[in-house]
Amino acid sequence: MRFFKKTDIIIILVIIAASLVVWGAYRHATRKEPPRAEIYHYSQLVKIIDLDKGEDLVFSIAEEPDVVFHLYPDGSICFEESDCPDQICVHTGRISAPGQFAACLPNGITMKITTGDDADTPDLVIGGRQED
Repeated sequence: MRFFKKTDIIIILVIIAASLVVWGAYRHATRKEPPRAEIYHYSQLVKIIDLDKGEDLVFSIAEEPDVVFHLYPDGSICFEESDCPDQICVHTGRISAPGQFAACLPNGITMKITTGDDADTPDLVIGGRQED
């Protein structure tokens, strides 16, 4: 007894091919401008990094020099080092697709990947630094 018939396999392959075509068209239509990384320190935008330059760069921001970022030639970026106790930001790994984000909450740093055409959308970070 056969589990799949020949027509079942053809139908499954057609559905998979149609899904891939729709997914590719969606990605092409939504990526009008090259992606960029926006780095925020306590909800204030402090640095914008273009991810399509293809350069290998290790840097930090003036507000938190102990937090080190790494930009890879493939257009991904990550937290390389941090002085926070739990290191969750470092273990997040590379991000590169619009909508992805990473955060180092003890240092008040968030990093999100956006495109230039979504500049009018609200931030994910709400609030500010609380003074003791």
